[in-house]
Amino acid sequence: MMKITAYADRVSVAPGETINFMVNCEAREFRADFVRLICGDMNPDGPGYQERVVRTPANGIYKGRKQVIHAGSFVEIPRADNMPALGSFTLQAFIWPTTPERGAQALISHWGGRNGGGAVLGIAPENGGISLTLGGGRGRSETFSTGRALLAREWYFVAASFDAKTKKVVIIQEPLHTHVGTRDAAVTRATAKLTRLAAHDGPVTMAARFQRFDAGRTVCDQHYNGKIDSPRIATRALDRAEMETLRAPTLDRTLANDVFGAWDFSADISSVKVSDLSPHRLHGHVVHMPARGMTGWNWSGEEMNWRHAPREYGAIHFHDDDVYDAAWQVDVSLTVPKNLKSGLYCARLRCGDDLEDEDYVPFAVLPPRGQATAKICFVLPTASYMAYANEHMGTDAPIAQLLGGRLVEHERQDLYRNVHREYGASCYDVHSDGSGVCHSSRLRPILNMRPKYKSWLGGEGSTLWQFNADTHIINWLENLGYEYDVITDEELHYEGLKAIEPYRVVLSSSHPEYHSKQMWDALHAWQQRGGRFMYLGANGWYWRIAYHDEVPGIIEVRRNEDGIRAWEARTGEYYHGFTGEYGGLWRRNGRPPQQIVGTGFTAQGFDISSYYVRKPDSFKKEVRWIMNGVGADERIGDFGLIGGGAAGLELDRADRALGTPPNAYLLASSEDHTDIYLVVCEELLINYPGTGGQENDLVRADLVFYETANGGGVFATSSIAWPGSLAHDNYKNNVSRITKNVLDRFVSGKPLLD
Repeated sequence: MMKITAYADRVSVAPGETINFMVNCEAREFRADFVRLICGDMNPDGPGYQERVVRTPANGIYKGRKQVIHAGSFVEIPRADNMPALGSFTLQAFIWPTTPERGAQALISHWGGRNGGGAVLGIAPENGGISLTLGGGRGRSETFSTGRALLAREWYFVAASFDAKTKKVVIIQEPLHTHVGTRDAAVTRATAKLTRLAAHDGPVTMAARFQRFDAGRTVCDQHYNGKIDSPRIATRALDRAEMETLRAPTLDRTLANDVFGAWDFSADISSVKVSDLSPHRLHGHVVHMPARGMTGWNWSGEEMNWRHAPREYGAIHFHDDDVYDAAWQVDVSLTVPKNLKSGLYCARLRCGDDLEDEDYVPFAVLPPRGQATAKICFVLPTASYMAYANEHMGTDAPIAQLLGGRLVEHERQDLYRNVHREYGASCYDVHSDGSGVCHSSRLRPILNMRPKYKSWLGGEGSTLWQFNADTHIINWLENLGYEYDVITDEELHYEGLKAIEPYRVVLSSSHPEYHSKQMWDALHAWQQRGGRFMYLGANGWYWRIAYHDEVPGIIEVRRNEDGIRAWEARTGEYYHGFTGEYGGLWRRNGRPPQQIVGTGFTAQGFDISSYYVRKPDSFKKEVRWIMNGVGADERIGDFGLIGGGAAGLELDRADRALGTPPNAYLLASSEDHTDIYLVVCEELLINYPGTGGQENDLVRADLVFYETANGGGVFATSSIAWPGSLAHDNYKNNVSRITKNVLDRFVSGKPLLD
């Protein structure tokens, strides 16, 4: 198991700027060093792991301390001077529980933490029905329940009132949809023994119960799984008719003076804010980013876009395993030396008697702000790394071995995050309640975005997937002596065209799958100005994502009705909560990847990679320079570290109907893939036999080149496995030669067609 884990507050930093590292260390001390990463792959058949230590004032020994993550999303209404005290009260909301059988879960709570004072409307642990807990302080409490189990994924109106004078308790559990033979409706009436509720200074929380404050973090327990809509608190015990009035989307003036708070989750959907309609204006915020823009109790199905009918999207979906910001304390700070070259770097953190326990935190050092230091730019796909961050497919997915056609091997990072679920999941996982994970953050340790990490994905004999596969592109550039800068796709998102405008050539990674509209637009604008782009991977520009406008380091993906996906969004929840944009595939947004990089996702398989054979276009005079040094009958890439070939894992193809330009040259195509490789589902209108690699022509990777406006060009390799073949035979191979031919011509500025 791991004794040290860490993350950074940034994923990229320019010279003169500071990046902070937050470290959880079980040893008394740890050593921090900063390294330039050249190759992160440990495979002895490849170039070998390569790093270079960089001398900085931040290198040294630091005191270790344990830091923990408090997972689980909730709403917090901070304590305010105008917050009424609870005497008599009513708590009510609409709820859609997803795990009502899973222990105590708070819905609306005004609780004093360890003081034990206040009240909690929740789900009872013993029977899964609605409960009310009254706290008299000093550990004294009473709990009342309907005793009737809630049904999962059904809407209810729930309420509880307490009259401080009569001590009368009323609990209402009312299903909005009834089913024959099902008895889940209930009304409970009881008399409390407590003489009063204990006063306290705790906040109001929803979807969790306040416990304590810890280093600036609000820590809760009794986390709830499911949706909450229209939560209300009144300062007296309302009768049933008044509860009905209070559940309206707007606050009735006749009850305004009796309302503690009336929160409208349909307002500020794209914000972290939560708005109170009551005169007290007890506004709050969400913690750990639960899903917003979710269908509410009154969703009619008439409108699929929450922006057009926000009143029907007044629900927030909470999860007990949501994580946004671990909010650890800073342990190491690096101010990047002004002379440090742009590239891929890591904080190398080690502890233990012989420094045998280690963790790395990768980051990009950008060129100085406002300038480029090379003609070539490599874009690090951090959004794609975040989408896969801490994925549990290898341990959770029952089909993992079927996908790879082999046994799954686990690394220490896999085992650690399997135990420490509080480190959060990826957008390929589901939450503990079975709903899809639509958010992923980099403000937590991402244990599979590490050098030396061996992924369970990848071809036979391979450990290369995403981050370490991308370091083979870095390694190739270094060994062939190219000058280059490194930026991240966050720069593309936030700076747009400006981020890549100075560069003549931009190189993609092996798997640039996730892009925001801002990223897409920036690359397209740069291409129209004569930029020359090398797409050195596959399955790129596939999923549309959104970044949050208010908080950094988090992405959202809504997996809609199509595409290779581990889960799918519920009907009516296809639009991003962060932006209101339609989610899903870029192809379904009218922008297939063929429109921007010439090829698009067509097939995937995870066993053996294959090779390319030349096509007639590759012999045409105007593009023969691409194949200089490659024989007419020579197989291209029948070698490599990823499954033994350059065409593997995920493959893209040219398709004129999807946007491949009519002037594109089809230089080569892969062949002879196994039947583990299957055509992707968006290509299929009906299921039929014959979609495997031995039978279907759509299972192929197309090597494509075409000229774009103003002397620009695009070269697409269309395979995730391509970078794994670059270093073969000490870089003296046809994959490396073709890549070099294209890069040299692109950098030269010469016309691209002879």
